Amino acid sequence: MNHKFVVGLLAAAAFAAPAQADKLDDIIASGTLRCAVVLDFPPMGMRDENNNPIGFDVDYCNDLAAALGVKAEIVETPFPERIPALMSGRVDVGVASTSDTLERAKTVGMTIPYFAFEMAVTANDKSGVKSFEDMKGKTVGATAGTFEAIALEKQVQEWGEGTFRPYQTQADVFLALSQGQLDATVSTSTVAQSNVKTGNFPGISVVGKAPFDIDYVALFTDRHEYGLLNYLNLFVNQQVRTGRYAELYEKWVGGDLPDLTVSGVYR
Repeated sequence: MNHKFVVGLLAAAAFAAPAQADKLDDIIASGTLRCAVVLDFPPMGMRDENNNPIGFDVDYCNDLAAALGVKAEIVETPFPERIPALMSGRVDVGVASTSDTLERAKTVGMTIPYFAFEMAVTANDKSGVKSFEDMKGKTVGATAGTFEAIALEKQVQEWGEGTFRPYQTQADVFLALSQGQLDATVSTSTVAQSNVKTGNFPGISVVGKAPFDIDYVALFTDRHEYGLLNYLNLFVNQQVRTGRYAELYEKWVGGDLPDLTVSGVYR
């Protein structure tokens, strides 16, 4: 067959093929960005006295929507439902304090870290727990599927004594702790301090740090959506460069700004 003829056919086919829109295009065209946000995880996500979503993650979603030129829709998503919500098409992006584990990355695409948590021990005042080591042999629990729950359950197994109980929400964990069903829990320091300050869970105190790794958390979306993932990574970068990350941290948390980099890895 004539070479020029073949080239011409291929060129014609290329021009005839419809342009393939990706998720980034779809979101912009729809005019709405649907964000999975956990709303029982203060100060990252919660509700105000009028039941409106507020918090660091809520503002972060709003910022992302504004950058895209669309409206933000906050979809309340409990911790265990974050990835299922994306996979079922209920949300476009997760802005839900999600640890960037390799196991999760098999299912969803994760960005560079947009927040970092240290871990704290919160105990029932009558439990006798005054440190992480005091949790040995006690009844402890955390929110199922979270970084701290996985680490704490593994620690209980290594101790060879005590009981680990998973709960569906952070509110359930702290209620159980306040009622004496749990002796102690491990959570992010931001959540621990926030829940103690509310006064909604009497009889509990933050008693120290947990010796777990810093929990770096990422935005996430469909792992095949490279255009959207590239945009999200640049957005996280811009939030830091413009000072917006520092502004949101001061607004919702306060204190020393966590470094989002890992020495020798992220620059």
